[in-house]
Amino acid sequence: MIKKLQHRNLQTAKKIRIVFQASYAIEAKLLKATDFPPLKRTIENFLESNTEFYGYFKGEVLAAVVEINHTSQFTHIQSLVVHPDYFRLGIASKLIEFVFKFYDTGLFIVETGVDNGPATKLYLNAGFIEVKQWDTEFGIRKIKFEKRI
Repeated sequence: MIKKLQHRNLQTAKKIRIVFQASYAIEAKLLKATDFPPLKRTIENFLESNTEFYGYFKGEVLAAVVEINHTSQFTHIQSLVVHPDYFRLGIASKLIEFVFKFYDTGLFIVETGVDNGPATKLYLNAGFIEVKQWDTEFGIRKIKFEKRI
């Protein structure tokens, strides 16, 4: 089940952060990153964020989170994280489908590390196309995908 998360609630923000930390620890290993900004994200950052968060629940457990920055021109998937205990169950695909149905924009954007093979495969399978690659100041090569509807 997918539900909007009240990220300004401290207990909810803590649950979101747990999923982010577990998922991004795996991504940092895939990217061979020693300095990975998503792992430095604080509880305050979630509490004060102007983005929207939706959670995928397996029973009562928050298994995955998608973070959205939505404008009238585009919908940016800021983050899409699945707790490692729930990898390979199709949850990320379900969250992407939800975003496509829920947000009414003609352009969807998402970014990931070039060496994050599972994420790249997920986005390509969802109909995104690669539009750009670049190197970050943290030594991580990133890739940007877009999907126009």
